[in-house]
Amino acid sequence: MSPTTNDVVVLGAGMHPWGKWGRDFVEYGLAAARAALADAGLTWPDVQYVAGADTIRNGYPGFVSGATFAQALGWTGARVSSSYAACASGAQAIANARAQILAGLADVALVVGADTTPKGFFKPVGGDRPDDPDWLRFRLLGASNPTYFALYARRRMALYGASTDDFAAVKVKNARHGLANPNARYRKEVTVEDVRASAVVADPLRLLDICATSDGGAALVLASADYARRHGVTDPVRIAGLSTVTPTFPKTVLDLPDFATDSAMTVPPPDRPFRAALAHAAYEEAGLGPSDLSFAEVYDLSTALELDWCEDVGLCAEGEAEALLRSGATALGGRVPVNPSGGLACFGEAIPAQAIAQVCELTWQLRGRAEGRQVENPRAGIAVNQGLFGHGSAIIATT
Repeated sequence: MSPTTNDVVVLGAGMHPWGKWGRDFVEYGLAAARAALADAGLTWPDVQYVAGADTIRNGYPGFVSGATFAQALGWTGARVSSSYAACASGAQAIANARAQILAGLADVALVVGADTTPKGFFKPVGGDRPDDPDWLRFRLLGASNPTYFALYARRRMALYGASTDDFAAVKVKNARHGLANPNARYRKEVTVEDVRASAVVADPLRLLDICATSDGGAALVLASADYARRHGVTDPVRIAGLSTVTPTFPKTVLDLPDFATDSAMTVPPPDRPFRAALAHAAYEEAGLGPSDLSFAEVYDLSTALELDWCEDVGLCAEGEAEALLRSGATALGGRVPVNPSGGLACFGEAIPAQAIAQVCELTWQLRGRAEGRQVENPRAGIAVNQGLFGHGSAIIATT
């Protein structure tokens, strides 16, 4: 489909491979940015706007990442912004760049996110903060991230009869998808028996059910459709819908399953849960629905959470994700492959880069260049993720 005048298109996508490299996050971001610019056939001085996704674990440069990356590339007078939205930081940066282009304030924008992470699972940063709900969930509830993931897993088991082997099957699928992905950290076949044999972290989840923390970077070059057309790009990938909506009352405080932290026990719940509302808003903007999707990149912090997301984005009805998985529909070659990149199961978390990396995968798939993991004849894909306390995103890309 030819882009319209109001479209924002992806001219370039680039990544620094995920891993535990132990270097400055700026190095990863620069590598990704230069790869995206090369992919777009542009140079740094062509960029008019830089949108950085922030990292909070890497000092002041991480908090002003837009300016950090602009300085590292060389001051050119480009406008900048820096965004922090937990795991949706990259999507907020994409939204900022897209808005600048749609407003006519820029023709070309560079979006960059990168992170260097500590060993082990994430913990609160910044010292004791007894008025901070994120600090309180760790210290008062004992709800570290793996505990949080396990609560959702237990909920699936209680409500829908999910089994630990269903969760393991998600890992097996995603590990197979990531085998050929040159940017993935983990590129190894995994069996259900391997998952069963791994250490219990937060019952019922085992080590291989939970994503790691990683270093990595990702970048996109976005442009107006008119700019792309003037430069001979006739069939680019389009950002057709982007949602960063907030939750609806009464689900307004801690995003933990069925915890009475607000008025949820006395007020009827909203029509759509938060994650489903994120996807719905993106579908509405794109003029598409779940049946139009060729594939999905969803936020698999745990294997169980991928199953929740399949329902939230409308790939199946509530409680039917296990059946969808068992049917083979979400594997490469199936009706709607989920996480053809390998997902966080193969990458791990590099927080500000994650949503950007998802859109890189949408781009490569829709171009037909995802070698070794290519979805057959894709036309539209969705990328979704969620950060705590009302941050989340859904991005739909089409050809």
